Amino acid sequence: MTLTAETSRPSATAAAGRARRVRLAPRLAPYLQAAPLTVTLLLFLLVPILTIVVVSFWDYDSVRFYPDFVLTNYTELLTSPVTWKTYLNTLKYAALSWAITLGIGFTVAYFLAFHVRSTTWQMLLFLVCTIPFWTSNIIRMISWIPFLGRNGLLNSGLISAGIIDRPLEFLLFSDFSVVLAFVHLYALFMVVPIFNSMMRIDRALIEAARDGGASAVQTLWNVILPLSKPGIAIGSIFVVTLVMGDFITVRLMSGGQSASIGLMIANEISLLQYPAAAANAVVLLAVVLIMVVAMLRVVDIRKEL
Repeated sequence: MTLTAETSRPSATAAAGRARRVRLAPRLAPYLQAAPLTVTLLLFLLVPILTIVVVSFWDYDSVRFYPDFVLTNYTELLTSPVTWKTYLNTLKYAALSWAITLGIGFTVAYFLAFHVRSTTWQMLLFLVCTIPFWTSNIIRMISWIPFLGRNGLLNSGLISAGIIDRPLEFLLFSDFSVVLAFVHLYALFMVVPIFNSMMRIDRALIEAARDGGASAVQTLWNVILPLSKPGIAIGSIFVVTLVMGDFITVRLMSGGQSASIGLMIANEISLLQYPAAAANAVVLLAVVLIMVVAMLRVVDIRKEL
C-alpha cells in the first residue's frame, strides 16, 4: 500500500501540472502569436526612432558629431524663417496632392465599383491602374521631362495647333510639375482603399435610396460618400504621409527651385549634419502624427470598418 501511495503521488502531481499547462495555453496563445510582430516592430521601428531622437540632442561641428545633450538643433530649427517657409511649402504640396488624388481616386473607384458589373473587368481595369508601378518612381518622374519641357511634346503640340504662340514655362521645373508628379505617383494609394470601401457597401442600401426617390447625386452624397469614409481616411493617410516625407520628387521636378522638409533633411545629411537632420526628422514625425491623429478624429476607422 505504501508503494502504491508513493507511486500515485507523482502521477497526481504530473496530472495537475498538465492540467495547469492546458489552462495556461489558451491565455498564452495570443501573446505567442503577437510576439514575432512585436519583436519586429521593436527592432525595425521603435529602436530606429529612439535612435533618431537621441541623436537629435547631440552636438556637431564641421567635421564630426559627438554625444551630448543640447537643445541647439531644435532652437535653430524652430526659430529659422527658412524652416517655417519650407514646412508651409511642404504642406502646400501635401494639400494640393491630397485634393487632386482624392478627386481622381474617388471617381475611378466609383466607376469600378458601381459601373463595371463584371468582376473580371473590374480586376482587369484595376490591374491597368497598377501599370505605372511596374517601373521605378524615378523613371516615371523623368518621363515627364520630355513631355513638359519648353520644347517638349505638349508645348510643341499646342504651338502646332495654334492654341499658344510661345512655350508655356510653368509646365516644368515648377510647383505645377511637382504636384503633377505627386499625383501620378500616389493616386493609386487613394484608389485602392476607396474602392475596397465601396465594394463593401450593401447594394440594397442604394436600391432603397432609389426606391425612396433619391436622385443619383443624393444617393452619392448621403449613402455612398458616408460609407466610403474609411477608405478616404486610409487613402488620405497614405498620400499625406508619403508627400510629407518625399524629397527626390521635389528635387527632380522642381529643378532645385523648390524646397521641402524631406529635401532639407537630405541636404543636411549630405553635409554630415546628422544631429540637425535628426531634429528635423523628429519635428517632421510630430507634424505628420498630428495630421494623422486629426484625420482619425474625423473618421473613426475602427468603428466604421
